[in-house]
Amino acid sequence: MDKLTKIPYGDEKITVELTVKELMALTGARFHNNHDVEVSARKKINEVLFEAYERDQQENGPIPYQLLL
Repeated sequence: MDKLTKIPYGDEKITVELTVKELMALTGARFHNNHDVEVSARKKINEVLFEAYERDQQENGPIPYQLLL
């Protein structure tokens, strides 16, 4: 049984501006004295994803429940 998951703009490229430290934190480097580096990087990525979902909802309306399963 195939299940379809809707990913708005799934093939579209997006740009997220990160510092070198933020990029390093996302790849696994640990900054023991500054956990905020990883937090800020994840926050930036989540904001861009949220904007993509918001843009899709404005254009196409809500996602049908059946596609969320």
